[in-house]
Amino acid sequence: VVPSPQPKEIINKKIIRDLVKRGNIVIALGGGGVPVCRDENKNLVGVEAVIDKDLASSLLAMEIDADAFFLLTDVSNVYINFKKPDQKKLKKITVKEAEKYYKQGEFAAGSMGPKILAAIEFVKNGGKETIITGSNQLSDKNCGTRIVAKSS
Repeated sequence: VVPSPQPKEIINKKIIRDLVKRGNIVIALGGGGVPVCRDENKNLVGVEAVIDKDLASSLLAMEIDADAFFLLTDVSNVYINFKKPDQKKLKKITVKEAEKYYKQGEFAAGSMGPKILAAIEFVKNGGKETIITGSNQLSDKNCGTRIVAKSS
């Protein structure tokens, strides 16, 4: 088993920030990156670990001061009681509600769970909102589940 530690830094964040400021659409951190850490001389060295793409993406969004953070998945929204008779689509929830549902075990560890944690992290650290949705839903301005700091 290989560890998946909390990401601490995005090495190329300045380049990504500059590209975004120039009007480019940047797709980054989709998985498959090489995890590194700094040794005692502050040199980057590879480590045996797995990069969690959701948490790394959340960190990047925070580091480039993004207003919104989109997490794309294969469903249009986040659900509680997923695939059960009383399944409920979530349109807009607060961080507090997301944390409650997460603690209740509503989100699977290998799929929606990491996305919810990344969404919470982004909003708690100053992001306006996280939108979790399917890539085919992006043309709809009201798409997906929105996670915000406080209900409005």
